Amino acid sequence: MFSLIFLLTLSTLSLVQAQDLRISLLTCDPGEELYSAFGHSAIRVLDRQSGRDMVFNYGTFNFDTPNFYGKFATGRLDYILAVSTFDRFLAEYQYHQRSVREQVLDLNEDQKIQLVRFLENNYKPENRAYRYDFFYDNCATRIRDAMEKVLGEQLIWKDEAQVPVEKTFRDLIDEQVFYMPWADLGIDLALGSRLESDASPREEQFLPKYMEEAFARAEIEGDGPTRPLVSESKAILDFAPKVNSMPTVNPYWIFWVIFIAFAVLTFVGFRKKKLFLGIDITFFSLLGIVGLVMAFLWFGSEIRSTKWNWNLLWAFPGHLVLAIALLKKQIRSWVTKYLLAALIMADAAVVFWIMGWQSFHPSLIPLLLILILRTNYLYYNLPKFRQVLP
Repeated sequence: MFSLIFLLTLSTLSLVQAQDLRISLLTCDPGEELYSAFGHSAIRVLDRQSGRDMVFNYGTFNFDTPNFYGKFATGRLDYILAVSTFDRFLAEYQYHQRSVREQVLDLNEDQKIQLVRFLENNYKPENRAYRYDFFYDNCATRIRDAMEKVLGEQLIWKDEAQVPVEKTFRDLIDEQVFYMPWADLGIDLALGSRLESDASPREEQFLPKYMEEAFARAEIEGDGPTRPLVSESKAILDFAPKVNSMPTVNPYWIFWVIFIAFAVLTFVGFRKKKLFLGIDITFFSLLGIVGLVMAFLWFGSEIRSTKWNWNLLWAFPGHLVLAIALLKKQIRSWVTKYLLAALIMADAAVVFWIMGWQSFHPSLIPLLLILILRTNYLYYNLPKFRQVLP
């Protein structure tokens, strides 16, 4: 019944007088959960004559989608354009105390009607779903693309007015999740070297706050005197910014404690002529599992940003095979050769990091040191304590 009411409402929107329409961009501040950490954008369409006040939201998805998590992980999950009343949309942000700002768009009558018709067409059942891409096709970029479709060459972004600050895609992500170290670590593990390229002002618009700034700079020309795209800006909900702090339990100090433990055991093992292979079996097993996940995201996912992920140089799936081999009383000759190869790959990861080919999460430094330490120690000492078979 609710959907039917909306369809009837939408069917009459483009029939109203354009001067009665007020169309604006809504920009919502980030929330405290990872899924909301990057903010949100939506389009508000207000018919001042009838009082109908609706929000078009490209950032929704259906949890009942078959194989939801599998599709999400492989980049095959479709997002949906949803429509709600403005009051319902605002209630969520009021509840979570997230600020919402509005930029009223200075569109002429024809442009308003064209935009409403574009949104109506997008909301048709056969059109409302789209293949989501966090960096290139999301709730913010869909709105930008709609504006470009309607205004064409009349829309001038005025990016040259922006103070140039070179930021990579990874820098832009880190700005939003630096206070979520575990989530930040997971993102850095999953996303590959493509994030090291500098984002253009247009590409920065995948983040709602940057699109809000772009709208504020943009102008419309060619249908009379050149005018700003935004005629009015105001805060609808204005909460004090939350003070985000680093959680006490974070990977930075935890991984350093683990490194110290490994360093002490290695020193003790060297003095007492012991290997302590239990820690190596656990360590290489965990690295191998992480490597399997990253390899799956590289080769089994449609997400472009998970390709060319050089974290695989140190978290390599083959480490699982090494862990199994270390369980045996006798070792094959390939094990020492693999240890040397693993040492070289770990060193290569450091080189990739230093050269800027891919930036790894800073908390990984102690894990890389452990890998270099233990592969070096086992390479020289494993043959002394285990029989080596051809």
